[in-house]
Amino acid sequence: MGSDVESIDFTLMDPVIETYRGQPGALIPVLQKAQALYGYLPPQILELISRRLNIPLSKIHGVATFYAQFYLERRGRHMLKLCDGTACHVKGAPALLNAAQESLGAAPGQTTADGELSMEIVYCMGSCALAPVAVIDGQVAGRMQPDTFLRRVRKQVGTAEKHAEEVGHDGHGN
Repeated sequence: MGSDVESIDFTLMDPVIETYRGQPGALIPVLQKAQALYGYLPPQILELISRRLNIPLSKIHGVATFYAQFYLERRGRHMLKLCDGTACHVKGAPALLNAAQESLGAAPGQTTADGELSMEIVYCMGSCALAPVAVIDGQVAGRMQPDTFLRRVRKQVGTAEKHAEEVGHDGHGN
């Protein structure tokens, strides 16, 4: 993360803007496409959308902060979701959270310093019988204990890193 000024390719938004220009109700699909392109919604892209679609920046921020699907900060390459719903909490989710914070150095809503892993707390995954549950890059891990949980996270992140090196960092050989 750090204070590096990131380079944003604004031209990626050209086809998106052209597709949705003048369409009522286009803001959410435009934000979804922008997030798919950049991984989150950088402030410079929100300003571009505002200028090019003639939508007040305040309205764009209102929409982007209202819907949980949108992220205004850069996310890690990997996503860890820890369930802290009632069943998971009772079965040990706080111990998993403590282990993750101590070992990975990120709290819920944060990304590790190396930019690899973002962590979120959710309040029900619908997998109560497997409590406590974590989802690592979309893979459900149930009945976790802190030590096996951390091994699983490291293995998943390591496997994804190895795969990215083999096929290129965008997952498509580029």
